[in-house]
Amino acid sequence: MGFLRTGISAAAIGIALLVATAPADAETLTYKIALSPSNEVPPVPTRATGSADVTYDTATRLVTWNITHSGLSAAPTAAHFHGPAKPLENAPVIVVFMGSLASPFKGSATLTPEQAAQFLAGNWYINLHTPAYPGGELRGQVPKAK
Repeated sequence: MGFLRTGISAAAIGIALLVATAPADAETLTYKIALSPSNEVPPVPTRATGSADVTYDTATRLVTWNITHSGLSAAPTAAHFHGPAKPLENAPVIVVFMGSLASPFKGSATLTPEQAAQFLAGNWYINLHTPAYPGGELRGQVPKAK
């Protein structure tokens, strides 16, 4: 009978330790990213401005965004995360922002482990595209996680 109690206690302690350490490993990172025409490659001559509030959950690999923009030459035709790329490099689309792109717009996506590594390394950027600037009118680099 004493052995059974010891076994239950050890199991309970093991579960308690596992639960206690799990939240310490998880972290929600927040980013405030300026979107600018001067960040485009090459830069574009527009007075448009924008910003992106981005969060990333390290445990679930969920990235969320809330993007605002104003002064675009026309309504955005597309918006994405691109990567992998350093600042002033161009890269393919990685995550498409779905739904209305009218300001403000929100969304989320769960990243693959490879995408998460690129994102955390600061190798992704946000790009808003318009008819006048199909390569992008506003762009902002996701900074490297600290």
